Amino acid sequence: MPEKDIRSIKKELTTLRKEIRYHNNRYYNEDSPEISDYAYDQLMRRLKKLEEAYPELITKNSPTQMVGGKALRTAGVLVRHDVPMLSLQDVFSREEIFEFIESLQEQLDDPEFVVEEKIDGLSMALRYQDGVLVRAVTRGDGILQGEDVTENARVIRDVRQQLKEKLPYFEIRGEVYMEKEAFEAVNARQERLGLKPFANPRNCAAGTLRQLDSRITKERNLSLFIFNLQAVTGRSFKTHTEAYRFMEQQGIKVIHNYQVCRTAQEVWDAIQSIGENRGDLPYDIDGAVVKLNNLADREKLGETSKVPRWAIAYKYPPEERETVIRSIELSVGRTGRITPTAVFDPVRLCGTKVERATLHNQDFIDKLDVRIGDTVMVYKSGEIIPKIRSVVKARRPEGTVPFRIGHTCPVCGGKTVREEATADIKCCNPNCPAQLENHILNFVSRNAMNIKGIGESAVRGLIEGGYVHTVADLYHLSEHRSELLAEGVIGREKNTDKVLLAVENSKKNEPHQLLTGLGIPGIGRAAARELMLHFRSLDRLMDADEAAILEVRDIGEISARTIASYFSDPVNRRIIEDFRSCGVNMVLTHNAASGGQLEGLTFVITGTLPGMSRKECAEWIEAHGGRVLSSVSKKTSYLVAGESAGSKLSKAQELGIPVLSEEDLLHLGKER
Repeated sequence: MPEKDIRSIKKELTTLRKEIRYHNNRYYNEDSPEISDYAYDQLMRRLKKLEEAYPELITKNSPTQMVGGKALRTAGVLVRHDVPMLSLQDVFSREEIFEFIESLQEQLDDPEFVVEEKIDGLSMALRYQDGVLVRAVTRGDGILQGEDVTENARVIRDVRQQLKEKLPYFEIRGEVYMEKEAFEAVNARQERLGLKPFANPRNCAAGTLRQLDSRITKERNLSLFIFNLQAVTGRSFKTHTEAYRFMEQQGIKVIHNYQVCRTAQEVWDAIQSIGENRGDLPYDIDGAVVKLNNLADREKLGETSKVPRWAIAYKYPPEERETVIRSIELSVGRTGRITPTAVFDPVRLCGTKVERATLHNQDFIDKLDVRIGDTVMVYKSGEIIPKIRSVVKARRPEGTVPFRIGHTCPVCGGKTVREEATADIKCCNPNCPAQLENHILNFVSRNAMNIKGIGESAVRGLIEGGYVHTVADLYHLSEHRSELLAEGVIGREKNTDKVLLAVENSKKNEPHQLLTGLGIPGIGRAAARELMLHFRSLDRLMDADEAAILEVRDIGEISARTIASYFSDPVNRRIIEDFRSCGVNMVLTHNAASGGQLEGLTFVITGTLPGMSRKECAEWIEAHGGRVLSSVSKKTSYLVAGESAGSKLSKAQELGIPVLSEEDLLHLGKER
C-alpha cells in the first residue's frame, strides 16, 4: 500500500482511539455520556474493522484491547477481581447472529443457547462466603480490579444478604439498574431541590451505586438482576439455567425474561420477541444477550483478552416513537432569537419521558412541514436530546395549517426580523423582558461575574417587581433591601443578604468577567480575556475602532465589527456608565495582566487530570499569567497531560515539546 494511504489509515486510527477513549471516560467514569450507545458502537465497530485489516497497527492501549473503564479510588476501596468481568462482543444484524450460532454449532455437539434481556445498568459482582454476603464489587477495569461498593449494595432491596444454602464460596454477577418509576421520582426530587436532573436511568444508577453515603443509595430505590454464575465451591452446575433455578431457590432475583433455543432461527425469533416488548418493560434494556447454556462448553471455548467466546450481545437500533403535536411554543433567548418548541403527547424514549422537542427555526419547520395536530416520529439524538425526525402525513387531520413564527415577539409584542444570511428570527426590542431574563442569568453565571444565589425564579421576581431593567440594576438592589425582604423576592433575610453581599463582592472582579457578562454575541470568556489583556481597560476597548480591535489575538473581522457596534450604541454605553458609578472594576489589575509566574508561556491540556478538570486547569494557568490553546504546535511551550492523553501527546513528543503532569505544572507555577 502507498505510504500516503498508510498515513491516512494511521491518522484515522489515532482519531478513532482518541474519540472512543474520551467517550469511555464519559460513560464509565463520569456517568455522563455525550453520544448514544448506537453511535459509540459504530465508532468501535469501525476501529475493529481497521485493526482486523491492519493488525500490525494495533497498539496495546487501543480501546479494542481494554475492558470497561478505570476503577475510581474516590468511589471506594479498590478490590481485585476473583473472576474477570469481561464485556461482550456486540453485533447488529441477523447475519452476525446466524454466523455466531453456526460457528458454535460447528465446534460443539448440539449446543443450547439462552437468549435474555441485556439490562441497561451498571455491572456488579456479589461474593458470598458460607452463605453470607461479604463483598460487592463494580466492574472497574473488568480484568484486574473494581470498586468496593458493599455498603451501598446492602441497601438495594434485590441484594440477598444471606443465602439459604451455606456454600463455602459463591460469586454471581448482575446488573444494577433503576426502574423508570423510581428514576422519575429521583428526577422530580432533583427539580424540587433546584438540582440538575439525571440524563437517564443508567446514569442515575451508576452515580448512585458509587455514592459515598449509602442513605442516598437507599433513597433512590435501585434494583438488581443477576445474570451469571461467576464461581462456586461446594456445589456444581451443568447449565446456566440450572444455576438460575438454584439462585431463585436462594431468593436471588435473576433475569426472568429468557428463552432456551437450539437453532439460529429460534435465537433470532427470541431476540425479536424481546425487542418488540422492550417498550412495555418497567426498566430499560439496550439489547439481547445470547449465551451458551452448557457451562462445560463455555469452559471449553474460553475467552479472548476482552470478551468470552461463548456469548454475544445484539444491540437494538435507536428507539423511535409516534406522538401527536398539541402546540408549538415560542421562546426568546438572551440575544432576542426566537426558538420554536413542539409540545406533544408524552412518550418514553431511552428511559425517560419526553414531551418537548426543539423545532430550531422557521426553515426547519417549513422543511418538515410540521403543523399543530400532526403525528410525528420522535427520537433521541445521542439518546439524550429529543428530536423530530419526520411527519406522518398520512395521519394528518383535516384543517391543519402551516405554522409561522410571525412578525411580533411572543413575549413583548415587539417587531421581529429575520437576520440576513441566517435562519434566525429575532425580537428587535432591546428591553424585551425575555432577553433581559436570559441576559441577567448569563451575567451572574460562573463564567461571567459568578454571582451566586441568583437563579431563574429570583431573576423573574426581580424583573416582574420592577427592580431590574438592565444588568447594571443588580448593583442597585441594596437600595431596595427592605422591599426585597418584605416581598420575599430573593428569599428570607439571610439569603437576601447573602445575595446582596455576593453582588457587592463581584465589583472587584476582573474586567474580562464583566465583558463576558455583557453578552456580546461571539464574545465568551476566552475572547474577553484576550481583549482585556490587550486593552487593559474597558474604557480603551469602548473607544477602539474595528481596526484596533482586529489587532487582538484570535479576534476576527465579525467579532471586531460586533464589539465596535455594541459599544457605539448609546443604550449600552449608559449601562457601562452605570457600572462605573456603582464602583464595578473596569481596569485590569497588574497581577492578572502580567507578572504571573507563567507569563509568556502557552499550554495545551489533554487527557484526564487526577486533581482538577481541564477547565479548572485552564483557569489556574490563566490566573498565573499563562495562555491556554486548543491544539499543539511548534509555538506551544508545554503540554499538560493526564490519563488517555491521545494524539496531542503523540504530536507534542514528535515536536519535542515538554510534557508536564498536573504536579509538574503546579511546581512550575511556584518556581518561575
